[in-house]
Amino acid sequence: MDRIDAMRLFVRVVERRSFTAAAHDTGVPRSTVTQVIKQMEERLGVRLLQRTTRSVSPTLDGEAYARRCVAILADIENAEGAFGAAKPRGLLRVEVQGTLARHFLLPGLPAFLAEYPDIELVISEGERWVDMVREGVDCVLRYGHLPDSEMVRRRVTMIERLTCAAPAYLERHGMPRSPDDLAGHRMIGLRSITTGHLAPLEFADGKGGYRSIMLPAPVSVTGTESYIVVARLGLGLFQVPLFHAERDLRQGSLVPILVETPPPSVPVSLLYPPNRQLSPRVRVFLDWAARQFAAVG
Repeated sequence: MDRIDAMRLFVRVVERRSFTAAAHDTGVPRSTVTQVIKQMEERLGVRLLQRTTRSVSPTLDGEAYARRCVAILADIENAEGAFGAAKPRGLLRVEVQGTLARHFLLPGLPAFLAEYPDIELVISEGERWVDMVREGVDCVLRYGHLPDSEMVRRRVTMIERLTCAAPAYLERHGMPRSPDDLAGHRMIGLRSITTGHLAPLEFADGKGGYRSIMLPAPVSVTGTESYIVVARLGLGLFQVPLFHAERDLRQGSLVPILVETPPPSVPVSLLYPPNRQLSPRVRVFLDWAARQFAAVG
């Protein structure tokens, strides 16, 4: 294995904190990973990694060397990418919010892979907060307002939302004409995976702001798919992205309400580690994903 490939392997070990995970990511036998790192340490004359039975972590020298390797590898990829015939290649791990991906991204995936046939795209689905560096994820697609972090954030669109209910629910509880009419109504709770808190319903106040209203929530969920399924069953009011409810609205299984006081739109963002912002693989995926949202949205 040449030094460039050895650097790539070392960086993956540092990111994943695991010889086994790095071997899986790169398709290299674990014994080879161990041998390459040993040879690297012997050549440099320093210990790069601290090994225990459960984890691997870089030493101070290892952290410094990993930063230099990341910079060198980015320069190499950029230099090769400057020539039209050299297209990005290699493994690209992406974590997505599933509903967004199915609506906006997956329909255009054949064209992306046709344009970049040497990119191996691994898509995982979830809504939790991901430790991108530790878990070896290159890019994350997320819906909503995000906590502050060191990750680079690229907003790709704002998603319009609306308040809905099933006809059966409205037959039992009546049609509210304004947020002031919501006494006696129920909502379907959307519970944060990270904090466990229920999100209130939000309504435009006519003054450029929004008011929050918390209603009794006999049922609460953490996933968007379950959220809309429970709503169809007539168990409460809920607020949902317009694109997610369009089919139900056409079929009449959901009815829009309080359309004069809509909830605020919510951002959709792509996040990626700052030390990978120059990676051609990540860059072409980010640009393609932004175009997908612009075209479908």
